[in-house]
Amino acid sequence: MPVVTPELLSALRTPEGVEALAVAAEVADAEPLAAASAVRARGIGAELAAAALTQASLRGRAAMKFGPDAARMFFTRPGLEQATRAGVAARRAERLAAADVRSLTDLGCGLGTDAFAAARRGIRVYAVDADPLTAAVAAANVEALGLTDLITVECADATTVAVEAYDAVFADPARRQAGRGRVFDPKSYSPPWDFVAALPQRVPRTVLKLAPGIDHGLLPPGAEGEWVSVGGDLVEAAFWCGPLARDPRRASLLSGAGDASRGVAELTGSGVEAAPVGPVGAYLYDPDPAVVRSHLVAEFAETVGGRLGDPDIAYVYTDDPVDTPFARRLGVTDVLPFSLKKLRALLRERGIGRLEIRKRGSALVPDQLRKDLRLSGPNGAGLVLTRVAGAPVALITRES
Repeated sequence: MPVVTPELLSALRTPEGVEALAVAAEVADAEPLAAASAVRARGIGAELAAAALTQASLRGRAAMKFGPDAARMFFTRPGLEQATRAGVAARRAERLAAADVRSLTDLGCGLGTDAFAAARRGIRVYAVDADPLTAAVAAANVEALGLTDLITVECADATTVAVEAYDAVFADPARRQAGRGRVFDPKSYSPPWDFVAALPQRVPRTVLKLAPGIDHGLLPPGAEGEWVSVGGDLVEAAFWCGPLARDPRRASLLSGAGDASRGVAELTGSGVEAAPVGPVGAYLYDPDPAVVRSHLVAEFAETVGGRLGDPDIAYVYTDDPVDTPFARRLGVTDVLPFSLKKLRALLRERGIGRLEIRKRGSALVPDQLRKDLRLSGPNGAGLVLTRVAGAPVALITRES
């Protein structure tokens, strides 16, 4: 896939580029060589044709994140991978607007998703990104979406922005480095973590978008840590600082593609409670990753009247089924101390040739175990590898 450059981005915004994009959209589903030939047949130059087809491909991928807006936006592949989902950004903007935020500086704006959402809630946004191409793409998107009256985009170092001039700050530090891919140490973020962590002291209404694996110990004093999942995939953590904080911890579960209109399930709590511990029950609940990462398993267990089988393992058990949006529920048919030989014999006896394996608290590798079990037969089942009271166990499960 050709790399987007500022020159190609400019070319795509000319009348000829607009035509190239329209043609590329018509043939986007064709085989690559056939698509390129179809665009070239309209008299469009090779370089512009390739750029238009690249955008058509990226727009197709972006539809899951951005919905109808994707068809009008411009993308880079890294920018699309790192962009906030539209539904997540919309919820964030709604919360900022409810807190009477009227002006916002977006530090590390990327393609502009959060800036768009804030502007659509009537918030004026000054958005910056240190990468010239990214800033140019964001500016192009602002124009394409008709938001130029509310959003100003500039290529600038976030550390040079006079953040105190705005009601609130939204910071999304870059967590990738050229040649190194994704980075996990906050000290390697750009702008630096020391700058990011100090923002709440400069502007109390600060929101930090961070990687889901961020250490809880990095939460500023009094801040709320929110972990967000979309369709069961953990997508981000957000630290809500100062007067924006509501609860110590929050798990927000969005369904589908993250469209806020589809409904959100939220669970809140202290993040330090301990759940009761007891025997395995007839039903096992595998909590959504947002619940686990927000340290709200105890609060979840209370909602279903459940218990843990081991104090360090985030599986919850009940004796009766309880419907919940916060976890996947499985029926437990068998509980046995882990033994490869006994497990193989049991599965063979039941003719189980298909096995969905999940694990927590087990060092076993599912793919290798599946080979070792030598599965055969027409039936399917679930297998959970975990610990109960510190001992390794195997649970045979069924959908419930």
